[in-house]
Amino acid sequence: MIHINADIGEIPRHIAVIMDGNGRWAKKRGWVRTRGHRTGADVVRAITTESAALGIERLTLYAFSSENWSRPEREVRFLMGLLTEYLDGELPTLQDNNIRMEAIGRLDRLPEQARALLDRNREATAGNTAMTLSLALSYGGRDEIVDACRALAQRVAAGELDPSEIDAAALDAHLYAPGSPDVDLVVRTAGEQRLSNFLPWEAVYAEYVSVAPLWPEFTVADFHAALGEYQSRDRRFGRVIEP
Repeated sequence: MIHINADIGEIPRHIAVIMDGNGRWAKKRGWVRTRGHRTGADVVRAITTESAALGIERLTLYAFSSENWSRPEREVRFLMGLLTEYLDGELPTLQDNNIRMEAIGRLDRLPEQARALLDRNREATAGNTAMTLSLALSYGGRDEIVDACRALAQRVAAGELDPSEIDAAALDAHLYAPGSPDVDLVVRTAGEQRLSNFLPWEAVYAEYVSVAPLWPEFTVADFHAALGEYQSRDRRFGRVIEP
């Protein structure tokens, strides 16, 4: 088994996690899907605090995708209620661990109470420095790129920007979290191996690790194993490295 080595300087700056398998975990046990989501929320706390302790700079969690709005209305209502409950109760954990909270996505679609609590947490934790926890909420990677392109087009139309000045840096500056480091590692649970419209721009050079456990059964030890797999890889970024 590969183990994480925190002493060799290869801890990724930015980890993104696709938290898959909540519904399947509950269904396997004969329970309603929502029970899996609630159990999965407890795992979020464990992985978040462990990431901060390891010195990871940014952790982005795929909490609710733009496609998730098409799920059954009852499930969506439950998920929005669970999000509100999480945001309401998680502030002490964030403060105790010096974690800054952010969110990316089309946040205007979230319920008013969830948006208010999100704003409260972002403001309260703005000065925290150990790690940034970024929640991807009502998020779609294509939406993010489209929104960035629209913002650039508006600047061109207003005469503020010449089209010849648009490059990768200019587009990056108009993403939901401009200036954040590129994703080094994407972890997906439940054995799935799809990106699912998650951070396609930011994760263009990321390493991908798929793990078997469903999200509600994902442990800190599983997280360490994924980090160990990342550390074992040789990241070349298209270069040829001579021996």
